[in-house]
Amino acid sequence: MDFELNEEQVAFADMARAFAQNELEPNAGEWDLQQTFPVDVLKAAGELGFCGLYSHEDVGGLGLSRLDSSIIFEQLAMGCTSTTAFITIHNMATWMISEFGAEDVRQQWCPQLTAGEKLASYCLTEPNAGSDAGSLKTSARRDGDDYLLNGSKIFISGAGATDCLVVMARTGEEGPKGISAFAVDATLPGITYGRKEEKMGWNSQPTRMITFEDVRIPASALLGQEGDGFRIAMRGLDGGRINIATCSVGTAQQALNKATEYMHERKQFGQSLANFQALQFKLANAATELVAARQMVRMAAARLDNNHPDKTTYCAMAKRFATDVGYNVADEALQIFGGNGYIKEYPMERFLRDNRVHRILEGTNEIMNVIIARRLLMQNAAELL
Repeated sequence: MDFELNEEQVAFADMARAFAQNELEPNAGEWDLQQTFPVDVLKAAGELGFCGLYSHEDVGGLGLSRLDSSIIFEQLAMGCTSTTAFITIHNMATWMISEFGAEDVRQQWCPQLTAGEKLASYCLTEPNAGSDAGSLKTSARRDGDDYLLNGSKIFISGAGATDCLVVMARTGEEGPKGISAFAVDATLPGITYGRKEEKMGWNSQPTRMITFEDVRIPASALLGQEGDGFRIAMRGLDGGRINIATCSVGTAQQALNKATEYMHERKQFGQSLANFQALQFKLANAATELVAARQMVRMAAARLDNNHPDKTTYCAMAKRFATDVGYNVADEALQIFGGNGYIKEYPMERFLRDNRVHRILEGTNEIMNVIIARRLLMQNAAELL
């Protein structure tokens, strides 16, 4: 095992770090305060390939591995957690179309999505189907050469400001086997968007409910075959869990960097905070846990790239561990700032707010534990090591 980045990965990280420092970090606080969705900056990210990192090359993607993509997302998250999180969601939806779409659908959407000229949302969660995604009620009924889409989705990132919706809808029997996936034009008649949710964090991206009322979509919009939707959604979520875990790691690393700098600058009782052992131990514990989280995320990404038989379990482990660690590190970093950490003049409170939701979305951390436990109970735990 080689834990060092190769030359190409270092170059990817450097490019992403420069973009984060020049385009994301200087604006992140204002985007959060004004609840601004920075479409122009997202387009600029697309020009560098960040909007199609692991989508197929024949439709404009870079075709990178999930490990390489994780390295890039970590650097971007150090600039703005919320904006980077949307970029990861856009990447997931774009990859689904490039992987499972018919050729005309791939060509219709992917070149502009990978370029950041158009944006995509991922639509799975419903008012009564959160963790239990297999019970979703949104339906797509075949009507000649089309499907009629009816139902509603909630907590949809980018909704109302994106161009394409990857929608999971029921085309058959109850349960996961009756779910299909579609690439839907976000401007079709019959689609309505709810109010923009007022959120604790992730304020640089809008979150809305979407309602579908007899929305007519062409049969060609189907991704894969009828009944493939739940499998497609879960494959997307394996990567999505790596992405969100990575956002937690990048944000926590930036919080730790800021706390370390602050300990050298701030003086109390006639000496630098860096001289207080209690605070030194906070840094040491945070750094140790963060390194462990990063390596777990990268191992899970490598498992996903290599199609390891337990890839889903490793992705769940990485998501659960890294998002918990990321939140805790951000919290400890804020504590080092004392009262300054609690006010918006400093970014610490934003790091904490933005990292908190990562323990909920892409499957709550409680559901991650369910996935892990079920796998362990199928065979001896040692076989996962």
